[in-house]
Formats: sequence, structure tokens, C-alpha cells
Amino acid sequence: MSQTLFHLAFPVTNIAQTKTYYVDGLGCIPGRENRHALILNLYGHQLVAHVTKELLTAQQTIYPRHFGLIFTQERDWEDLLERAQQQQLIFREESKSRFVNSLLEHRTFFLEDPFYNLMEFKYYRYPEAIFGSYEHAQIGDRT
Repeated sequence: MSQTLFHLAFPVTNIAQTKTYYVDGLGCIPGRENRHALILNLYGHQLVAHVTKELLTAQQTIYPRHFGLIFTQERDWEDLLERAQQQQLIFREESKSRFVNSLLEHRTFFLEDPFYNLMEFKYYRYPEAIFGSYEHAQIGDRT
């Protein structure tokens, strides 16, 4: 099977501020850009920041809308966490462990960009919990 890449488009209000956050802060590789949009490479996946004139507002909680990555190596998750801390990115939720001592155990943190887009970054102790573990009903902080 060939490699499949994930694509996500999201709203921003300023391309320069988007580059500062995603390239300098988060470490994305910038791609094509114009005054209306910027393509970003986030660990091999395509994000496209589209400029909007709509008023962007913060969600009250992390649910329902957020996006992010699941790391398969804990060190990679830790490296991004350290980078986010060093770059003083806004943490919507600090790093924590969920469902400790269960098959669903994972580490997570949430970032919020300057346009209120929320991103979650995870590392699962047991990879089978990423899609499987049907006998468990817990998802996120809601049970």
C-alpha cells in the first residue's frame, strides 16, 4: 500500500503570524504561500492555513474541535513538548497522562495557536489502543 498523507485546512487571519507560530514555533516546514494561504508540512502531513475575514473565537473547552498527531515514539512526543515549552507556545492543557495503568494509557498536551485552533499531541503506551481496544469506552477526558 502506498503512503497516504493527511490534509487539513484551517482558518487564520494573518499569514506572517501563522508562519511565526507554525514554522518558528512548532517546527513546520513552509511550502507554497500567497496572501490568502500558506501550506505547511507538519511531520509529513499537509496543513493549509487559509486567511479569513470572519471573526475567530476561542472554544470554551477542547471539545469538540481540535486536530493533532499521535506519535509512535515517546521520544518524538517529548521532543515536541520540549520545543513547545522552549518556544513559549500557548498550552491550552499542559502535558498529562490519561488512563494510567490501563490499556488506553497515553500522554497528551494541547496547544492553541494565535487564531484559536487547538492541537492535541499524543503518545500511546500501547499502540493497539490507537484504533482498537473496543472493550473500553473511554475517549478523551469524557467517559
